[in-house]
This record gives sequence, C-alpha cells and structure tokens, in this order.
Amino acid sequence: MKLIIINGPNLNLLGVREPSVYGNQSFEEYLKELRKQFSSFQLDYFQSNVEGEIINKLQEVGFSYDGIILNAGGYTHTSVAIADAISAIKTPVIEVHISNIYAREEFRHHSLFAGKCQGSISGFGLNSYRLAVESFIK
Repeated sequence: MKLIIINGPNLNLLGVREPSVYGNQSFEEYLKELRKQFSSFQLDYFQSNVEGEIINKLQEVGFSYDGIILNAGGYTHTSVAIADAISAIKTPVIEVHISNIYAREEFRHHSLFAGKCQGSISGFGLNSYRLAVESFIK
C-alpha cells in the first residue's frame, strides 16, 4: 500500500509551536515511529506552507497512490482551491487535524474539505495520523 501524508502551513513547526495545543514532538520524529509501525507500507511525506504547492502535490499523487492523509492546517477553513483539487483526483483523502477543531475558535468548526474526503479525524494529537493510516488498511 502506498500512502502519503500532506501537511500544510505551520505544521513544520510541530514540537515548538504552541506545545499546549500540538505537543512537544516534531513531525519528523513522529513520522519515524509511524514508518516503523507500518513498515510493510510505503509512507511518503510532503509539507508546504504554500497553497499552490499543496494543490500541485495532490494532483501529482492523486491518481497513483492508494491514499492521502491531508492536514491542510488553516487552509481547511479557507481554501476552495484545495477542496476543488480533492474533488478532481481519484485517490481517497482522509482529512486529519491534531487538535479538536470543534473545541477551538468558531471559524475552525467548518471544513471546506470534509464533504469531499473519505472521512475526517481530529483531536487525537499526532495519533490522528496513525488512525488515518489504520483506516486505509481496513
């Protein structure tokens, strides 16, 4: 199985950014653990703070991968263009959020992607990614 995690803006700062919300572990550290846990799968990773680069990556992998795990950060609530890219590809997408977006500011309660994704997982910290990988396996 060939999966990719695509992270959006500010997720490159995990481990140092708002540890009370996002924890103390960097994503790179967590990814090593995740790859060990799912060593029989190809688990690729891409991160960008730029909306167009995320769209380009979705289009690049959206016809050849078995699944996409997308944490688009703040773009979840604002990017019609990323939502359109999700609609345009064939690979299923699971939307992931580290924090519980429904326990945060009101504007975070609405996702432009949720209706275009296979499912959404939020609020389980970095383990939200593991849950997404497991959902593709089942």
